[in-house]
Amino acid sequence: MDATYRVAEETSVVDCHAHISAKEFDEDVEAVIEEAKKVGVKAVVGVTESRAEFGAMIDLHNRYPDFVAPCLGVHPVQSLCPDRSATLEDLDGVEELIREHQDKLVAIGEVGLDFTPRFIKTELDKVSQREIFSRQDSHIEKWSRKQEIEEKAPANNLRNRERLSCPLHTVSELLVSGAKNVILHAFDGKPSNALKGIEAGYYFSIPPSIVRSPQKEKLVKSVPLSNLLLETDSPALAAEKQTRNEPKNVCISCQAISRIKGVPVHTVYEETTKNALKLFPKLQRFIRK
Repeated sequence: MDATYRVAEETSVVDCHAHISAKEFDEDVEAVIEEAKKVGVKAVVGVTESRAEFGAMIDLHNRYPDFVAPCLGVHPVQSLCPDRSATLEDLDGVEELIREHQDKLVAIGEVGLDFTPRFIKTELDKVSQREIFSRQDSHIEKWSRKQEIEEKAPANNLRNRERLSCPLHTVSELLVSGAKNVILHAFDGKPSNALKGIEAGYYFSIPPSIVRSPQKEKLVKSVPLSNLLLETDSPALAAEKQTRNEPKNVCISCQAISRIKGVPVHTVYEETTKNALKLFPKLQRFIRK
């Protein structure tokens, strides 16, 4: 095991965005989790894309309650054949399930806006996405108020990655919506378009695919360490194309940020974990130093 991995073992690391309940992990999820723990990962923030995945995510949390930090949410693009923009029918029963499991959840996610042209057939698709986003954001507000009254950790939300041809537009829409505690995961926009998000206190999580993405390198150069998080987006966005990504690979993201920022690896681990705890207060119970 090399020096970087030894540093990770001595540090509390959080993978802030992973599809840990995806079918790609059905056969060996226990081994995947153990490998992540070996490199110092203390928690994986697990996200869903559709209501059909909610049960698997909650089951996984029940199996690994001190490692899998669950989120439930409906992604703006539904992974079907062919993939399509989400519709209001995709929200059927979602609020009830979120309410049922709210004490276990660390966030609502994966939610957001994704106007990638191939998913937007008509302007109505954009209207539907905005309505879906608004309704889930209202769940977050209700949940936050309830938990504040009960003196529990406030809820936080998790937004999907930015994949627009005009990224500034969607960042502006998030600002207008009043969205707070936002992660723009695997942000694909120009660094200059990330500025408004930085000013609003949004966070940008960096996947291992940064090692093959000049755009992500430019983003990391532009975004302060105080606004960065580590993620894998497992099983997607691995360092090598067409390979399965895993939570242990947050080490790759960390090494890349360290190199680009010119700061020690342990500093990146420490600062990104501090940022994760600010964004997800419920993660405190996962981090035991």
